[in-house]
Amino acid sequence: MIRLRQRRARTADVLPYIRRTMRQKYAAKAARGLCGEQQRKIVLCSIREKGCESLKFRHEWKHEINHADMLVLRARLAAVMKADSHAVDGTYEVSSLYFDDMRDRALQDKINGVGRREKFRLRYYNRDAAFILLEKKSKIDGLCHKVSVPLSASEARAVINCEMALLSENEKPLVQELYFKMQTKGIRPKTIVEYTRDAFVYAPGNVRVTLDYNIRTGLRRTDFLNPAGATVPAGGAVRILEVKWDEFLPEVIRDIVWLRGRHSTAFSKYAVCRIYG
Repeated sequence: MIRLRQRRARTADVLPYIRRTMRQKYAAKAARGLCGEQQRKIVLCSIREKGCESLKFRHEWKHEINHADMLVLRARLAAVMKADSHAVDGTYEVSSLYFDDMRDRALQDKINGVGRREKFRLRYYNRDAAFILLEKKSKIDGLCHKVSVPLSASEARAVINCEMALLSENEKPLVQELYFKMQTKGIRPKTIVEYTRDAFVYAPGNVRVTLDYNIRTGLRRTDFLNPAGATVPAGGAVRILEVKWDEFLPEVIRDIVWLRGRHSTAFSKYAVCRIYG
């Protein structure tokens, strides 16, 4: 009888997450079998029709560039766009702790180009662990969605150490979802990813352009709340241009980010930082 009550209690804890997940999966069904702009429009319309309009999906381009490209882009972007208001002189440091399951599904899905995938991470900026975010980034056939929630240091520590008793009592929906997947899929912290980011914004289309470089990995370290922890360069001197927007990308931005011989890529900083295990 006691075990039955405990099982019912655990089921009640994750029911809200299960209901949300089923709604989102049903909303995405219309995307199957379509491609290009038509596919994106159908996905967005289906999401709205099925009551998931609170989800915000964005388009995303990624390009692997070299140092000369980055210098050219900095000059172009600064002439047209505004620097991110949260950056210092247009630049800030990003620190993330990525999670994956025992089979490294998030990593394998990225490498294999799976159309529908997701990943969890903790994140803070400028090596300041006073403000920490738990984020879940999802991708559905080329469209991206990110949801985040701030965590206290004690909450983040519970996530990092997989303290199930504490996580089960946390009322934040995203924490509940991560707790459920820790229990059912064995999701655990995998590696720390750090890099420097130059960020620019443009109001029409809600455009955000970033230049990421100096990518470093913590190898198998997961002591995320220690900003002074050692990291090593990952993947060589890689630099990444990212362009994100909502419904439309203004022509002026499309022109200034265009580089001869550069094409959209499926580059993943998490995957690069997992090359050592």
